[in-house]
Amino acid sequence: MRPTATPGHTGTPERTTTGEGRAGPEAAGPDGAPAPAPQTGAGGPVGGTGPHGPARRRWSGLWPAGPLLAALALWTYAVRATEITTLDDFGLVTAVHPTYWAGLVVLTVGFWFTVRRPDRSEGWSLAYVLGLLVIERATQALVYPTPLYAWAWKHDAVVGHLLTAGGLQTGAELGDMAVYDQWPGFFALQAAAVRLAGVEDTLTLMSWWPLLSGVLVLAPLVLIHRTFTQDRRLIWTGVWLFCVGNWVGQDYFSPQSLALVLHLTVIALVLRRFTAAERRAPGQAVWTTVLILVMVPVVLSHQLTPVMTIMSLGVLALTRRHRDWVPFLAAVALFAAWNLTASLPFLSAALPEMIASIGDIGSNVETGYGTTPTGTGAVATSWAARALSGVVVLLAALGVLRQRELRAHARPLLLLTVVPLLLIAANDYGSEMIFRVLMFMLPGAAFFAAAALLPRTGAAVEAPPRPAPARHVWLPLPVLLIASLAFVPAYAGKDRLSYFPPDEVALVRDLVDRAPDRSLIVAPNRNYPLAYDDYWRVDHYWFLEEDRAVVDGILRRPAFMLALDMKDLPEPGRSYLLFTEGQRANAEMNGQLTEDEWRRIEASVAASPFFDRVAGNAAGSVYELDVEAIEEAAR
Repeated sequence: MRPTATPGHTGTPERTTTGEGRAGPEAAGPDGAPAPAPQTGAGGPVGGTGPHGPARRRWSGLWPAGPLLAALALWTYAVRATEITTLDDFGLVTAVHPTYWAGLVVLTVGFWFTVRRPDRSEGWSLAYVLGLLVIERATQALVYPTPLYAWAWKHDAVVGHLLTAGGLQTGAELGDMAVYDQWPGFFALQAAAVRLAGVEDTLTLMSWWPLLSGVLVLAPLVLIHRTFTQDRRLIWTGVWLFCVGNWVGQDYFSPQSLALVLHLTVIALVLRRFTAAERRAPGQAVWTTVLILVMVPVVLSHQLTPVMTIMSLGVLALTRRHRDWVPFLAAVALFAAWNLTASLPFLSAALPEMIASIGDIGSNVETGYGTTPTGTGAVATSWAARALSGVVVLLAALGVLRQRELRAHARPLLLLTVVPLLLIAANDYGSEMIFRVLMFMLPGAAFFAAAALLPRTGAAVEAPPRPAPARHVWLPLPVLLIASLAFVPAYAGKDRLSYFPPDEVALVRDLVDRAPDRSLIVAPNRNYPLAYDDYWRVDHYWFLEEDRAVVDGILRRPAFMLALDMKDLPEPGRSYLLFTEGQRANAEMNGQLTEDEWRRIEASVAASPFFDRVAGNAAGSVYELDVEAIEEAAR
């Protein structure tokens, strides 16, 4: 019998190298032995012909519910039993109740023995993946009373600016923050949501956005994987590895999180609807329109993702199966139209630096001052993240080598996995390019990594699967467990510097509210909530982000040097100096300052006649500059 092609794909017939994706007469059972032949249709395997056959079938169909419910029950207890007062350098890893880890282990084991049955309903695999996303990304929303990440608070401020200004502004009005008005897609969407919901800000959405963005990415990811195999084991194991390997943290309330979902949607549409055989199909005009509608918010929301989309579509157009240049040309046209009009002011200023960084791979992957993990917890969690990415990449390489037929059939996905590496030669992207490269590689890397954990059969889609050897049942499980557990320190191990307690939020909010227009807020670094609140009327300066020589000068005479920098401010503005625990955590864990250096600066300011303490609580202190005192001392 001739094998059938993937739905929506009329090129080369689909084949799988990990066994067939539909139930066959010799589907493997949980112990690797052949299972009874299944019925045709959605009813699943017969499961037996004796008096106990129906009961056995019902148990086989409901068995996956047991581990799933047990894992969620353990997680629920862990969330209720976890109390966040103070965090150490290991973040959530040491703060969460031990039953959290037990729940994650139970969920992973249950998933593995559920997904490896090719005759099992895909609904169970989806349920386990959703359970994983809840455990991974909803825990922080429930145990922390305020949203995480200073950058998420920054993006809330941008939404607030759009609501306040009522339109886009340029660099002459906003300075460096104008870049967000020149790529407003994500922020305009959130501003509209705030208006429709009748709320004042996006704080609740910020807390739950990681879970929401994680769920949104599933549909295009599954479609991409399904393009190259109908084996449900391979598809859903790849999705699982994507979820546990996606520790980079770009799923928070950010344009990148939405842009990634749309980018993968574009790739899924092109892989499934823009094949060489369908180039002149009657419905292609409709799919081209849909594709453009998805591309537009990508171009309007983010600077880097459209470049990755163009590179990906260009690579696909070079393959025989997807040799259609319409998607690529459409992406280039949209990108050029926006960047030569609305975002031209930013690009004109940044272009010389961007050109200078092309080809400078060493500098593009080098971390700068203030981004080097310091201390046992920060170093350990950093290595856990690197090891997790290394495991996924190594498994992907192994899968490509082992699965010869899959390597040939999924060559477009292999190219899409490799092409993000070219970004390293383009720019450092604020010392974050290597993390973005890992993120864009992950959809394909997770697919091939899953292939390394599954048997190699080379069977066609409709051929019966061969019984899985015992080693393919038990050996991959520890790997899956290690990857799933390693996600927690990689993703949440630095929560000490990402979490801002209510006292810290209240302190900064009070400061912003009291500051007159044209005021200046000075702080060691930007790692605190509301760091950009009212940025269109209040200026900010973070002295630890200067060159190390400048910081060393401040350390010699902290209060005096800071006061000198802050004194020249036109009326009616006032100068404030802010210290918070979030800044301290960032300074110590990222190598900006030692604990002694931090205490020296704080003590100098507290004892100085140049500063008056005007607010404070357990989370920090606010000082106002006495301009007359510093001017007199400087004479």
